[in-house]
Amino acid sequence: MMKRSVIFSIVFVITSATASFAQGTTIVRKELPPAEITRIIKKVSENESAFREALKDYVFIRRASLSNIGLGGQITGTYRRDSFMTFNSDGGRFEKILFAPISTLTEMSVTPEDLEDLGGVNPFALEPYAIPQYNFNYLGIERIDDFDLYVFDVAPKVIPDPKKSKQRMFVGRIWVDVQDLMILKSRGKAVPETKQNKFPIVETTREQIDGKYWFPVDARSDDDLVFDNGQVVKLRMRVKYSDYKVGRTDVKILDDVTDPEVKPTPSPTPKKP
Repeated sequence: MMKRSVIFSIVFVITSATASFAQGTTIVRKELPPAEITRIIKKVSENESAFREALKDYVFIRRASLSNIGLGGQITGTYRRDSFMTFNSDGGRFEKILFAPISTLTEMSVTPEDLEDLGGVNPFALEPYAIPQYNFNYLGIERIDDFDLYVFDVAPKVIPDPKKSKQRMFVGRIWVDVQDLMILKSRGKAVPETKQNKFPIVETTREQIDGKYWFPVDARSDDDLVFDNGQVVKLRMRVKYSDYKVGRTDVKILDDVTDPEVKPTPSPTPKKP
């Protein structure tokens, strides 16, 4: 697939989403009328908007690492960045670095912004404003732990042209709580990809915070990025979110601040031989 066109690759990913993003447990098909599916997606969108707005009032710790995996599964290099995170009322991000040792990556170079695209600072799968731009394929109900979850495969109606737009969209699968219509888990990747920029499949799980908000607590990926020059980069990503606390208005960060206006770069970029 690495020598095929980018457009073909994207279409292939979307049409094979069921296989790519499946979890191995049994999905029970329960028919829903189209009007009910529309109601579910509308409520999911409203909940996603509410969660993102609520996150602006929280501080939390993000511990992120990205590793190269060599032959035999050995870690050959690691990038790590532990941070104290908060947001302003406009949604701008502020970050105080707590721990960031020198990167030992050998097969790719990573900027701090790369972690954002890989599920670092903004791991919510779907932008609420963009939900009308997606197709939702209802698959059925899956029981995970103590939750009954609606399962939807999700893909953009139109793939953005990377030459004309920096917009990135989600293709993959979401699991929605049957009772409260909130996304509890997502698994997917960003599109579009280009010859130099590839995205891994990321699985994000959420937990209930303060008894009402479902915020991400874990984002992870074990994937192979195949670049058009034939290079294959095997990576492992782990991002943990913890210590969610209400406190944005009480926070004042004086040093090690990341500019909230900095735009994320697409994905890990392989180093040239």
